[in-house]
Amino acid sequence: MRVGIVGPAFPYKGGGAHHTTELAHRLAAAGHDVVIESWRAQYPGFLYPGQQTISEPEGEPFPGTRHRLDWRRPDGWWRTGRALRSCDQVVLAVLSPVQVPSYLGILSGLRRRTPVVALCHNVLPHERKPYDEPLMRRLLRKVDAVLVHSEAQAALARGLTERPVRVAEMPAHLPTSAAVVERDDAKVRRHLLFFGIVRPYKGLDVLLRALAEGPDGVTLTVAGEFWGGVDETRALIDSLGLTSRVELRPGYVPAADVPGLFAEADALVLPYRTATASQNVWMANEQGIPVIATDVGGFAAQVRDGVDGLICTPDDVPSLAAALRRFYTPGEPERLRSGVRPVDHGPLWDAYLDALTGLTGGVR
Repeated sequence: MRVGIVGPAFPYKGGGAHHTTELAHRLAAAGHDVVIESWRAQYPGFLYPGQQTISEPEGEPFPGTRHRLDWRRPDGWWRTGRALRSCDQVVLAVLSPVQVPSYLGILSGLRRRTPVVALCHNVLPHERKPYDEPLMRRLLRKVDAVLVHSEAQAALARGLTERPVRVAEMPAHLPTSAAVVERDDAKVRRHLLFFGIVRPYKGLDVLLRALAEGPDGVTLTVAGEFWGGVDETRALIDSLGLTSRVELRPGYVPAADVPGLFAEADALVLPYRTATASQNVWMANEQGIPVIATDVGGFAAQVRDGVDGLICTPDDVPSLAAALRRFYTPGEPERLRSGVRPVDHGPLWDAYLDALTGLTGGVR
């Protein structure tokens, strides 16, 4: 089957670009003829305050990638749709409602000649604007089917469209980085890691308050791009008396730096208020450290509470503080670390491809 994927790819960075590229590689390995239609200019800068592109790929770029889309050129959206009419299936990677106008332009160019799946990383953003729901409703009513990564996301999608909606667990699409750093597993560093883009829904403020109430002498590194609020975060750290215990590393973290960050931590903490799916649990698994996460999205399924990590209540400082104290009970960091195992993502990817290609009657 010939499959066209529309979504970000290198030089764009982050999970969306990694997922688009890994999906293309997996479909091609399964025998499909695949093309990626990607962007030379994806968003205006004011809509994406972080670093959009990188100079070196963090994985193997997909050879069948074209960069012809530009948010400033609606005529190019239509031409891309016309070029995809030869496909048996078109997959629109939906990361934000901001993409909807361009995707509607592509659908106009397709003229319903090809079945289209909206692959929604998030049906609606964690932090919503008034135009998000109307835009997503319009898009999801024009495609032929929708693929999401959790039952909660499926419920959102079904509230916006009568098109078929299928759930498939998101498999790993991790950046290629340097080898896992050697570490002394007998050593407890009393050091934690918060990793990734910093946005309000990710609950860094909850973690900082919990750290102040939790076990003494535990330090924290916060590594990732801040989408605003860095000055407020510094002020909160100062007001909680954590200045000597918290290191902020604002800015994008290149893949080559990831192993060293994880090697210095006893655990990765994901104090999210809301979530759909995250690659950070898989990344911690690969790097051999436990995860302390809130019970949102798919975290409770990814983290085995009491085996390779701990689960606590979202947006609840006492619950997270109690989890930190429990984690640093003598012998507990070592025990949880011994339970961490890298996951075999092959079967998960097989199921994902089956769900995707089956949505519009394609055959694998």
